[in-house]
Amino acid sequence: MSDNLFNEFDPVSSKQWKQQIQYELKGADYNETLVWESPEGIKVKPFYHIDEFKKGLAAGGKAAEFTICQNIFVHDVEKSAGRAISTLKRGAESLRFTIESDKTDVAALLSKVPNATSVYFYFTFLSIDFVKQLDAIAKERNASFYVQLDPIGQLAKDGNWHTNLETDIENLNTIAIACPNLHFLSVDGSLYQNAGANIVQQIAYTLAHANEYFNRVATINKPVVLQVAVGTNYFFEIAKLRAMRTLFNLIATEYDHTFDCHIIATPTKRNKTLYDYNVNMLRTTTECMSAILGGANTVANLAYDALYHKDNEFGDRIARNQLLVLKHESYFDKVNNPADGAYYIEELTHQLAEKALELFKDIEANGGFVTQLKEGTIQRKINESAAKEQELFDTGKEILLGTNKYPNKNDRMSHDLELYPFVKINPRKTLVSAIIEKRLAEKIEQERLESEKAGSQQD
Repeated sequence: MSDNLFNEFDPVSSKQWKQQIQYELKGADYNETLVWESPEGIKVKPFYHIDEFKKGLAAGGKAAEFTICQNIFVHDVEKSAGRAISTLKRGAESLRFTIESDKTDVAALLSKVPNATSVYFYFTFLSIDFVKQLDAIAKERNASFYVQLDPIGQLAKDGNWHTNLETDIENLNTIAIACPNLHFLSVDGSLYQNAGANIVQQIAYTLAHANEYFNRVATINKPVVLQVAVGTNYFFEIAKLRAMRTLFNLIATEYDHTFDCHIIATPTKRNKTLYDYNVNMLRTTTECMSAILGGANTVANLAYDALYHKDNEFGDRIARNQLLVLKHESYFDKVNNPADGAYYIEELTHQLAEKALELFKDIEANGGFVTQLKEGTIQRKINESAAKEQELFDTGKEILLGTNKYPNKNDRMSHDLELYPFVKINPRKTLVSAIIEKRLAEKIEQERLESEKAGSQQD
């Protein structure tokens, strides 16, 4: 038997494939019928062939190794510490604590966490003394801590700095020198996805955001954490992470920064729904798959009921188990460079990288990311992109099953809301317009909730 079965067949050229397709179309136009254009302006062909792939395939790359991360909101330190240990025993491999007070007893919080466990910290404040406490613990235990400090992200999301530009950046520079035992710098690119930016914008804004730190922080001697949200466009999202990593490394070398970025990915909130909420599990599964195949270092899944329930054991368990199945039953961590060699993904990666780099250069030529935030340019562009996507959803061209397609009219949710699942309006004075995260289904869900209330009053 031949060692290579493909030698038994004559090769088929790209031209021959097109001729056969044109014949099968029976006179219909090839481009109008089979080629579609994405919101990023990328024309997607029905097939990709080596004859037309002139750029060459990516060699090597990153293996699909990832850790399963559990998000924990810290309100009660003792309960949060216990929950951390419990989730590690149930399959979590890393932890991310959200902390809102610099009075939190982090020593007690981490007292039983194994030294080998990677721990991420997200703060709603910026305190040098608090970060120093974590640095001392990291040194003592030789632990891997990622402190997700991101004052520019604070400005983008909240509209105000923690204090002001000069003080916040000065604090980062102080931490960079005083806290050598932890990763201290993070870029929250998930905000742009959740607010409705298209994929090219997400990549370019995340990189321009990171570039501000390269220009303003004198010492960055640890990997920068890129926090990204992954959407539903499966292959595009794989290519997004690959393009983001490639461009980050390209930009970082200009600053003699030799560390690869550290990507922590989580499913987007933008397409999640309140009604027919079990479908969220299907959405987050494919989104986690995209994150893994795209090369994320850490994946923190989103619970199916995260929109309307407080953290709970059942929702957390399902979210962890989705990743555990992908890792231990689907062997997503065993295949080396699984996306390499796929002409479609390679072409998407190249095109997204080229378009994002062009937009990045335009941002830098016009004053940089912070300047464009202050001018409102970034916010306006995201709002324009979000409005286009919202129109597609409202007209039924973009589908969320169970919400604007095949809804179950018998679903009732008004009795089950522990959290407010819609945009919260808090009028106040801000330095810039905040970038607002908003889900596609919010308007239709609010209408259904009002209808429920009206029906219950009549009863």
